[in-house]
Amino acid sequence: MKSRIHARRGRIGLALLGALALLCGGAARAESLTPERLFADPDLNGASARGVQLSPDGRVVAYLKAKDDNQNVLDLWAVNVRGGQPYRLVDADALGSPDKLLSEAEKARRERQRVSQRGVVDYRWSDDGRSLLVPVDGDLFLVDRATRTPRRLTATAADEIDAKLSPRGRWVSFVREQNLYVMPAAGGEARALTNDGGGTLSWGVAEFIAQEEMDRSSGYWWSPDERRIALARVDESGVDLIDRLDLGPQGTTIVQQRYPRAGRPNARVELYVADVGDGRRTAIDLQAGLAPDAERYLARVAWSRDGRTLYAQRQTRDQRRLDLLACAPDSGACRVLLTETSPHWVELNDDFRPLADGRFLWSSERSGYRHLYLYRGDGTQERQITDGDWPVSALLGVDERGQQAFFLASKDTPLERQVWRVSYARGGAPQALTHGAGTWSASFAGDGRSFVGTYSDPATPPRTALYDAFGRRLRWIEENRLDDAHPYAPYRDAHRVPQYGTLAADDGTPLYYALSTPPGFDPRRRYPAIVLVYGGPHVQKVRKEWGPLADQLLLAAGYVVFKLDNRGSDNRSVAFKTAIDRHLGTVEVRDQMVGVQYLKSLPYIAADRIGYQGWSYGGFMTLRMLTEAGAGIRAGAAGGPPTDFSLYDTHYTERYMGTPADNPDGYRGTDILPRLPALSGRLLLVHGMADDNVLFANSTRLMEALQQRGTPFELMTYPGQRHGIRGNAKQLHLWRTYLDFFARALAPRAGEAPPPAAEAGAAPPP
Repeated sequence: MKSRIHARRGRIGLALLGALALLCGGAARAESLTPERLFADPDLNGASARGVQLSPDGRVVAYLKAKDDNQNVLDLWAVNVRGGQPYRLVDADALGSPDKLLSEAEKARRERQRVSQRGVVDYRWSDDGRSLLVPVDGDLFLVDRATRTPRRLTATAADEIDAKLSPRGRWVSFVREQNLYVMPAAGGEARALTNDGGGTLSWGVAEFIAQEEMDRSSGYWWSPDERRIALARVDESGVDLIDRLDLGPQGTTIVQQRYPRAGRPNARVELYVADVGDGRRTAIDLQAGLAPDAERYLARVAWSRDGRTLYAQRQTRDQRRLDLLACAPDSGACRVLLTETSPHWVELNDDFRPLADGRFLWSSERSGYRHLYLYRGDGTQERQITDGDWPVSALLGVDERGQQAFFLASKDTPLERQVWRVSYARGGAPQALTHGAGTWSASFAGDGRSFVGTYSDPATPPRTALYDAFGRRLRWIEENRLDDAHPYAPYRDAHRVPQYGTLAADDGTPLYYALSTPPGFDPRRRYPAIVLVYGGPHVQKVRKEWGPLADQLLLAAGYVVFKLDNRGSDNRSVAFKTAIDRHLGTVEVRDQMVGVQYLKSLPYIAADRIGYQGWSYGGFMTLRMLTEAGAGIRAGAAGGPPTDFSLYDTHYTERYMGTPADNPDGYRGTDILPRLPALSGRLLLVHGMADDNVLFANSTRLMEALQQRGTPFELMTYPGQRHGIRGNAKQLHLWRTYLDFFARALAPRAGEAPPPAAEAGAAPPP
C-alpha cells in the first residue's frame, strides 16, 4: 500500500480493441493507443527528469533520465545552470551489468522505495559540488564533475547499501551485510564501525516498517562536522518469522521473512552515536519520559546545524503521540522539546528543519489542517506561519538569509498543487511562485535561492525547468513539449482529458471525481464504465496532472473511466482523512457507492456494465465493491489485495485500526471472506508470487474460500514479482489480461439484448 513490441498493433491487441469497439457501438480508430506501444520504448510520456538535484554550488543541475532504447535503465545527466545543452554524466551500461543479481536486502530496499528501474537509481553530491557518489548495481563509484570520469570505490560480491558522502566530502559510508562501514573518499580501505551485525541484528539500516510505512529509508545520519554518525541498531529477533514462498520462473525458494503483523511484536530499534575515529558508541535514551517497557517507533533523526544536538522524533506504538527529542550526543541524555497528540493518529512528515540560529520549523495538523510553525530552540512556539482551510503538502526549502520558507500546497483547490513562499519571521499571506491549472513538484537548492520545478496537467506531460526564488524560469531542463516529434504525437488527437466535479457524501462532505469519455464519444449511446480506485490513506487519484497513460488504453477500448476520492484519501482536512478511523472498508465504500449511483444516473452509461479495478488497497476496495449489497458491480480486477487486515503490518494497520485485541469487531469487518455470498460479478484476482508486502497468503485464502463455495473466478499470478508488477513485458501482459477480462465480463450476457442507445440530445458529461 506499485519481449517488447514496437509501435505496431499485435493481433491480440487488435482483437481486443475491435471487439470492444463493436461492443460499444463505435469503430476502432487508427490512432488509438495500444498496449503493445504503451509498454515499448521510447517512453510515451517523453523525456522526463527524475531525482533532480542542484549541486551545492548552484552551478549544475543533475538528474536521472531513462535511455531512449530502454526506459527501465537510468543514466545520470547534468546541465549547466547558465546555459548549454544537457550532457550525460554517467552511462549506466559502462558501469553496471544487467546480469548482476542484487542481494535480497537491496531488492527489498528498492521495492520499499518503489524503484523498478536499474542502472543509476540514486546519487549524492559532495559538499563542494565537484564530485558525485553513484551506486550502480550494488557497487560504488565517485564521479568527477569536471572530467565526467568515474572512479570505482568498491568491487565486492556483497552489495553496498544506502551509500552516502559525508557532509564535507572526506568519507564515503555504506551498509554492507548488516554492518556500517566508512572509507576515505580519496581512496583507501573500508573500515567497519560495527562488526556484530548479522542474523536478526543490523546496524545503520531502516527496518521493514520504517521503509514500507514510515517513509524512512535510512538508518544512519552524519554529523555536520563529520566526527560522528548517529546510527540505528535493529534487533528483529522478536518479530514473527514467516516462511514465505518466493515462487519464481526458475523454481521456488523458501524465504524466512521477519514480518510484523498487526498486534504482534515489532523490531526493537535503538539509537547510538558512533565516533568515526575510534568507533566508540554512545547510547541515546529514546525512552526518556516513557515507561521502560513502553513501545515506540524511531520515526526521524536529524542533527542541529552546529552538530551539538541530535534530534529524534519518537512515535508511540498507538501513533497517537509524537515527541521531538533533543539529545546530547556525548552523554545520550534526551529531553522532550514538543509533543503532538491526536485522538486518531499523528501523521509523520519531513517538515522538521533546524535553523542556524537554533530555532526550527515544524508542521502540525492540530488546527484541522497541516500547517507550518516556527519554534524557539527550547521548544516554545514562536508563531504559526501558515493558516487556513487547506493543507500544506510539504516544506520544500528555506532561505535563512531572507527568512523565507518554501512549501507545496493545494491552497485554492485540492485538484491543483503549487509552490508557495512565506516569511517565517513575519508570517502573512503566502505568495504563489508557480501557476497553471495543474500539479507541481519541486526541489530547492540548500540556500533557497533557486529550485527545480516540474509541472504537468491533464493535457501537458511533465516539464522540468530551473527557477529562481521568485518563480522566474531561468532555463529548461526537460521541456518535453508535446509537439510532432514527441513519442506521444501519434496519439495526441485521441488523448482524452477528464472532466472534474464534486458529489456529496452521506454527511454532505464534497467528494471530488474525474470522468473521462472515449474518443469519438457520442452522448446518444450507452457505454460500459470502469472505476479506477485506490480509496486508502496517503493517495489522491483525482488531480489535475498528466495521468497514467494506461487510462487511455481503457478509453481507447471504449470505456468511460471514472475516479472518485473517498473520505480517508489524501490532501484534505484531518476530519476528512480520519473518517475511516477504526473501521476500514466502511466509509470508503459508502462514498464509492455515491459515485456508482451517479454513474448509473448518466444517460450514456450502461448501468448494468460497471467494473472496478484497483491494486493493493485498491484491490481491497474492488473486492468490497464486488460484495457490497446494491452496488451491482458486473466485474472487478483486484490486484495484490489485503483480504484481512489482521494479516497486514503493524505500523500501517494499527494507525487506522488499533490492534486486533483492542478492535476485534473492526478487524473482523475487514475480512472479505464473510462477504463472498454477496459477490455480484466476475472477479479477476492478480498477485505477485513473491510479494513481501501484501503477502500472497491474502489471495490464497480468498482462492480457497471461493473454491469451497464453487464460485468461478479468474486468476493471474506473476512468478518472481513482488507487490508491483515490473518491466515492460510483464506490464504488457498485465494490461492485455485486464483488457481481455473486461471485454468478456462487461459484454452483454448471453441471450441479453444490448442496452438501447440513449435518446438523441442527451446531455454530455458535466
